[in-house]
Amino acid sequence: MTTSKDKEEWRDKTLAPVLKRFPERQFETNSGIPIDTLYTPEDDPGFQYSEALGYSGEYPFTRGVQPTMYRGRLWTMRQYSGFASAEETNRRFRYLLEQGQTGLSIAFDLPTQMGYDSDHPLAAGEVGKTGVPVCTLRDMEVMFQDIPLERVSTSMTINATAPILLAMYIALAKRQGVPLSHLNGTIQNDILKEYVARGTYIFPPRPSLRLTTDIFSFCSQEVPPWNTISISGYHIREAGATAAQELAFTLADGIAYVQAAVETGQDVDAFAGRLSFFFGSHNNLFEEVAKFRAARRLWARIMRHRFQAKDPRSWMLRFHVQTLGSTLTAQQPHNNIVRVTIQTLAAILGGTQSLHSCSWDEALALPSEESVILSLRTQQVLAHESGVADTVDPLGGSYFVEALTDAMEERARQYLDRIDAMGGALVAIERGFPQREIQDSAYRHLREVEAGQQVVVGVNRFPGPQPEIGGLLRIDPQEERRQRQRLAEVKASRDGAQVTAALAELEAAARGQENTMPHFIRCVEAYATLGEMCDALRGVFGEQKESLVF
Repeated sequence: MTTSKDKEEWRDKTLAPVLKRFPERQFETNSGIPIDTLYTPEDDPGFQYSEALGYSGEYPFTRGVQPTMYRGRLWTMRQYSGFASAEETNRRFRYLLEQGQTGLSIAFDLPTQMGYDSDHPLAAGEVGKTGVPVCTLRDMEVMFQDIPLERVSTSMTINATAPILLAMYIALAKRQGVPLSHLNGTIQNDILKEYVARGTYIFPPRPSLRLTTDIFSFCSQEVPPWNTISISGYHIREAGATAAQELAFTLADGIAYVQAAVETGQDVDAFAGRLSFFFGSHNNLFEEVAKFRAARRLWARIMRHRFQAKDPRSWMLRFHVQTLGSTLTAQQPHNNIVRVTIQTLAAILGGTQSLHSCSWDEALALPSEESVILSLRTQQVLAHESGVADTVDPLGGSYFVEALTDAMEERARQYLDRIDAMGGALVAIERGFPQREIQDSAYRHLREVEAGQQVVVGVNRFPGPQPEIGGLLRIDPQEERRQRQRLAEVKASRDGAQVTAALAELEAAARGQENTMPHFIRCVEAYATLGEMCDALRGVFGEQKESLVF
């Protein structure tokens, strides 16, 4: 076994003469963790296998949450889709399922995310542009036509209006005759990161947190297989956070959700097993793998020791990964194929449970059908041809990866200690702490790119002629008109008195302590619109105003 003396001797006798002739560049990860020339066992002299790693499927889950990982079942290949209209989205869903995709992931347009119907003045020009517009249960019925809900796993990227979209999905299942106990999927439902990094909030943080925990409680009783939240570092990373910040701020939000649910009287083991996470995957392959491994270990310790969870399922951090759109470039866009492949590989080596690979043309437009299939094929080639899925945690035991995993955990823990000292994630967000940290990191990265210290191939190094790109997806402006027409037809055909009564009951529940989910379902089944339900809650909770953080 190598000793410290051996490495010092190597540095003096072998490395030093070479460095005199050929000085090294300085290397560090995106999070500022220095990278040494060579790693050996002495880089972690106190390493204890059972405490730091253990076995896959066992605490602390560093090596994976399932004993066999991908040897038993591959990750869910879930390409993010939704655009133009419910009809177009349904067509894309069915096409992707025919091409071997194993789960659905719904993108909603901005009006839907912000609680406005497609006929609202603020929705003009935005309907169907960044996702599918959903105003009433009728849109959900069209979107899932000929797609049996008991046969698919569905992820919905929706936050402020999460209880409404979940209520629509549940109402649709009931219409299809699918028992709620057979529904499988995830609702993002992570409102705290909206105040930090994304901005699609409606109500102030505290009542929004109440709606989140209402979903926890309702689903633990009525829809037990459903993942009630996807605690999302992805958007934090897209806003400019480092890998360590993404990890720390995501887990801090997770702690806040668990604490809020426990304070409502919920048993931690009744809901914790259905919490899930959502991370981004960046270009630094080894840092990303270390981040995913550190996340599992940190969360297991938090749940077991801080919250005294007894069920091992409550200790598991299960997560979805999406490759990062912010890394894609409009210059030489075909280079994005390489970037996405590296990021996809990092997610697999890191042990993800489901995965979306971005499309190479996303820096230019919504992904075309051709580019989406290439992204799906990237996952399929890695799954079936590369061998990376043949054994559990194939990078485990690498001196470098283990040292990096430890460093990532330590940096995240330092942030968590600072957030705890402030009084938790909610107070930290209200003070603007994570927002400032992310802004500083984003600005630092921009300056480094502009100075050429961070190389972006085709942008600040190795420029070349811009290729002519054809076949980009464009949304037909007539889709907005058709969506408004359908909404008008639904409003004209529904029972107005039933809608009014259901909305009044929802408002009363929001003013009190009653769980709001049954009332959302009642409103949805009466064909109340998303905007009408949000307006009822605006009257109770008020609206959150944007506050700039400097």
